[in-house]
Amino acid sequence: MRDCFRLDERVTLLPVVHRCGSNARAVEQWLLKNHFDCLAVPLPPSFRESVLAGVEQLPTISMVVQAPSMSTPWNLEYSDEDDDGDRGEDAEIPYSYVPIDPCQSVIAAIRFAIGERISVRFIDGETDPFEGDGAYASPDGFALREVSLEAFSAAVLPTLRRPTSPQVQSRITAMALRLRELREHHDHTVMLCSMVHWPWIREAYLELTDAPRRDAEELEVAPAINYSVDENTLVFLMGELPYITAVYEQARFELEGATHQTAIDGIKRLLMSARASYLTDLGKRARKVSPLMLSQCLKYMRNLTLMDRRLTPDMYTIVLAAKQTLGDPFAVHVAETVRNYAFQEPLPWPTVQLGIDQLRLPDGEVVRGISRLGENDSEWRTLELNRRPLKDESLKWRMQWNAYRQCSWLPEDAKIESFRTRVLDRARAILGADLARSEKFTTSLMDGIDVRETLRHWYDGQLFVKVQPPSVGHLDACLFLFDPQPDPHTYTWRTTWFAEHSWESTLAFYATDFREEILGPGIAVATYGGAMFLFPPRSIPDIWSDPELRFADTMEERLIAAACLHSQSKQIAILSPIPPTALWRRIAKKYGKSLVHVPLAQFSDAMIAQLRTVHVLNGKEVRSYAAHFIRKS
Repeated sequence: MRDCFRLDERVTLLPVVHRCGSNARAVEQWLLKNHFDCLAVPLPPSFRESVLAGVEQLPTISMVVQAPSMSTPWNLEYSDEDDDGDRGEDAEIPYSYVPIDPCQSVIAAIRFAIGERISVRFIDGETDPFEGDGAYASPDGFALREVSLEAFSAAVLPTLRRPTSPQVQSRITAMALRLRELREHHDHTVMLCSMVHWPWIREAYLELTDAPRRDAEELEVAPAINYSVDENTLVFLMGELPYITAVYEQARFELEGATHQTAIDGIKRLLMSARASYLTDLGKRARKVSPLMLSQCLKYMRNLTLMDRRLTPDMYTIVLAAKQTLGDPFAVHVAETVRNYAFQEPLPWPTVQLGIDQLRLPDGEVVRGISRLGENDSEWRTLELNRRPLKDESLKWRMQWNAYRQCSWLPEDAKIESFRTRVLDRARAILGADLARSEKFTTSLMDGIDVRETLRHWYDGQLFVKVQPPSVGHLDACLFLFDPQPDPHTYTWRTTWFAEHSWESTLAFYATDFREEILGPGIAVATYGGAMFLFPPRSIPDIWSDPELRFADTMEERLIAAACLHSQSKQIAILSPIPPTALWRRIAKKYGKSLVHVPLAQFSDAMIAQLRTVHVLNGKEVRSYAAHFIRKS
């Protein structure tokens, strides 16, 4: 064993960083490589039975809570200059707790010792109430990928300051004293201690030349009680993100051995898992989450992490990067995936809920809580995301829906009408390209040099220019066929909408049933499969019940036939992922029209995903608050 951790030939003091999965894995590897017959941990004896019972339940997460004695006054002499807590006479006396988290180095070591049948001793001093170790910025365990545990600890050592709290000083002395006692009964003892206490426990141990007899009685404290944890609040208890902790546990069960790379790979697996649930939830309305987009999300995540002076991203950074690169709906799925811990199971203990430094006990009482294994350094940060409605809320809103009052959401109308204009401009350019010609340069460059013709006549030294005549005629009908081979069981909503404003088109479309997904009170969402636009707007019969279009067998054929029937121009612009089929052209020829194809691939997938989404409002008054419920994609 390395001499930097050894106190003497029979005792080794191993410093750890609490709430760090990389440090927990490094500690496990260190213990595996070294021989010892006793493990000492920085927890008081009153926690022994409960903590060991909780460790036996791993990988299910739990916690052990100890209430303060009401007869013990709050220690007003505590004066650590870094502590921002309220220490006045009205300060709430905190409960202390131990998180049974496999990414806690002490818990991981106890788990290892139980598996190897090594004696575990709890040697911290009893306290009532527990004051904590004061504010301390824990180092990032990411560096353990490249450096050893010894080098990591040595690098942190210059930043440590001597504790000023009388309780912490008393605990350090008690741990050093009990280490001397263990030295007399075991061949080799390894003690895990907080990195904050490492130099001072070492100093106190070396100042004790032998094991003095302790005549003082132990402080009587309340019993430590096991609790299960509400899985929705696990993120407030665990050192690592719940999903990353599950990745560590999965590697352990598969006997692959968790490494320092596991957390980095876990972020990638997190995004992949969120993508799967995102695509399942939104279906055809989902963006195409390509490997390139995920790579950009990871790069953005890295930059945000470095701006926060960290090496590993926290939950806020991960969700913010997902929101900025892939939109609100994907970020919601990322946030839900981050909180998911796959190994959580019910336990036969009462359940508590957690917040930042707060506990909600089973009786509903909310109390302040301090962890004995590294204080929670989390903070609240604001990130606006529109959540998905709960099942009960959707059912309630569906029952309140009035089938005779429907309208569109104006921002979506403006966006899709603007896109219709772009498609028509592309179609006009395609029509004009058929009339383009080349001629010899005389006095004007016309519409630019024709490089191909110039090179072809290079031998005679002639220069050729392009002549692009202006397009003749106009286009008043436009077709969007997002799904050119629609399933009638999928696109069950088929209707014709008339223009509400002068800048809107007459619109006929087929889409998914909006009643299947209610986002808010009077707000539903559907997905376009295909649509027909007529501009300027005009009154036409409902194309889905018009007997004149009865010959069309499929939904896309009926849209094409309706556009040809009601259009006043000889050309129809059609946006689709495939070129017009022979059947489509025959339908157009029947009405003396021709189809001008604009490939769907010319536009980005993200834009198309947004355009395919249509929100249906149950009355115009819903427009006043619809933006609060409609998620940005």
